[in-house]
Amino acid sequence: MAEEIAALVADIPHITVERHPGAEHVMNLVLRLQGERSGPRLILNGHMDTFPLGNPAAWTADPAGEVREGRLYGLGSSDMKCGLAVILFALRRLAELREQLAGELVVTLAGDEETMGVLGSKLLLDTVPHARGDVMICADAGSPRVLRFGEKGMIWLNLSARGRSAHAAHVHRGDSAIEKIVDAISGLRAIRGLSVDAPQKVLDAIERAGPLSESLSGAGESDVLRMVTITFGTVRGGRLSNLVADYAEATADVRLPVGTSVAQVEAEIRRIAALHAVEVEVTRRYEPSWTDPHHPAIALLARNCREILGLEPVVNMRVGASDARHYRAAGVPTVVCGLTPVNMGAPDENVEVDELKSLGLLFTLTAFDYLSTRV
Repeated sequence: MAEEIAALVADIPHITVERHPGAEHVMNLVLRLQGERSGPRLILNGHMDTFPLGNPAAWTADPAGEVREGRLYGLGSSDMKCGLAVILFALRRLAELREQLAGELVVTLAGDEETMGVLGSKLLLDTVPHARGDVMICADAGSPRVLRFGEKGMIWLNLSARGRSAHAAHVHRGDSAIEKIVDAISGLRAIRGLSVDAPQKVLDAIERAGPLSESLSGAGESDVLRMVTITFGTVRGGRLSNLVADYAEATADVRLPVGTSVAQVEAEIRRIAALHAVEVEVTRRYEPSWTDPHHPAIALLARNCREILGLEPVVNMRVGASDARHYRAAGVPTVVCGLTPVNMGAPDENVEVDELKSLGLLFTLTAFDYLSTRV
């Protein structure tokens, strides 16, 4: 994928292409376009990896790519190969206007995002100075109708419990690990009610965006953005139905809204788990992150949405994770504006071709405005 993209931009004048491997199986790209004068650095970010294909027989379209009835189908079309196309389109157009640009456009393309970006955007931010900029716009999946200025934090948990095996007829001699896990799961549901102290401008943005955003993402999104959630993904334990289980385990995904912290929520998780003699291992932890919803770059993007798309976008938080969190953690103001996905990560994943073309124009105009005197 990285070599394919490098070949696609090889004929663009004034572009430099850098390869930054994250691992033997991960390649990251940094593409740079210098303007004629000094000025700010704008980062356009995307990722090259996709979910696995799964069962190709479940597709009615060609997973390798097919345009049908105004929609572009294919594995990763929405997440986020079409977003990459948008970025590369903008890069090519802006190279033609280089003499009008002040500053620098840097495109960071990560080979690792679906597994949390440690070998991708995080590595680039840690090791490549020009991977950081004054603003970052991410083309990850979403909708140009909803500009995402922040996202919830995350804690991934492994829960485990040990007991004492015994025949079910002699249950008094056993100690059930499964019951400990079940009781811990029941207790941990209480973290959904933890107090949240979010800044008012974040709460106001969620409230204003609610009607439109929920029409795209589902009723209840606004509530989820304001609360701690916990989802139990797997539960395993025991050996036979007539044996008291001596071991059990479960996994959980916890999402943290702005106004909470990993330390606060993790402490409560450990307190509750200890009440049931359940051990906790945290495998991932990220703080919630947000950029001021009134940031000038977000206002510029919204203005161009009105001009190019003829619609009034809303500004909202994002329920899912993206590489934007790595940029915000590095102090880079960030907004996510991508294509509206259909069947993302599933058979017949697709996007609308007209929206794809419009987003290419939107990114081009916004980058030009930011790096020129039109701002």
